Amino acid sequence: MANTVKVRVPGTTANCGPGFDAVGIACTIYNDLELTVSQEAGISLEVTGEGAGAIPADSSNVVVKAIQMVMDKTGQHYKGISLRMKNNIPLSRGLGSSAAAIVGGLVAANELTGNRLNKETILDMATAIEGHPDNVAPAIFGGITVSIMDSGHAHYLRFLPPVDFSMVAVIPEFNLSTRAARKVLPVSIPFADAVFNVSRSALLIGSLATGELKLLLHALEDRLHQPYREQLIPGMAQVLAAARQAGALGAALSGAGPCLLAFTTENSDEVGRAMTKAFEIHKVQAKYQVLKIDRQGAIII
Repeated sequence: MANTVKVRVPGTTANCGPGFDAVGIACTIYNDLELTVSQEAGISLEVTGEGAGAIPADSSNVVVKAIQMVMDKTGQHYKGISLRMKNNIPLSRGLGSSAAAIVGGLVAANELTGNRLNKETILDMATAIEGHPDNVAPAIFGGITVSIMDSGHAHYLRFLPPVDFSMVAVIPEFNLSTRAARKVLPVSIPFADAVFNVSRSALLIGSLATGELKLLLHALEDRLHQPYREQLIPGMAQVLAAARQAGALGAALSGAGPCLLAFTTENSDEVGRAMTKAFEIHKVQAKYQVLKIDRQGAIII
């Protein structure tokens, strides 16, 4: 049995406006993870790219936790874990860096322990670590996913849109933890806001599934989390407005932020420049990247 495996995992954008903790899209930005196991005790870690010098090389590392979970599940244990990570997904920006790390560890360890776990089991394990399935589901399956939790298990629907579009991810220079972004959310919301989000969520999935992308302008509206998180991201409302004014089909917060995402079928660079310029007005440096939908999810290289 091989003792080294390499996995590629896509970044993800979750929530997509009204689809809080439910909707996710796999994106064409990737982390590569190479795992080697042995019976020589110890953990070693080599990181290039995002997070280099900042990711812990011990049992607190979320990748190590994921690997250990697979070993416990399968009953196959290795004392030595060596990780080489090439990260392109920015950390704590709302593009699924933690989900990619978790899924990468699970998929790599599953391969090295005999590929005994199916993707649905890996989804449940990833959700147990991450806390919600909206990012880990598209990281595993690719495409667009809608996920729910029921009795401790994640259930999902995965689909691909019938028309092509791009996603312009505008990435500010500062990071924002999901924990901090959740702290500003209210305990309850008005009934009218709940109805608003239910209708927009339904419209969002209908728009993506049918290719009626002109509806995204309304379908990406949200009253559940974005209005409360604006205080954490200087100029957020103005940046989203700049995207729409530049010709985007619609725009929303990516995950917990601070990355903002615009959907486009043309003029993607123009939209990206408009959004970064709007951030600059609020003294926030940002860069943009044009992404597509990843169709494969996590794969063994």
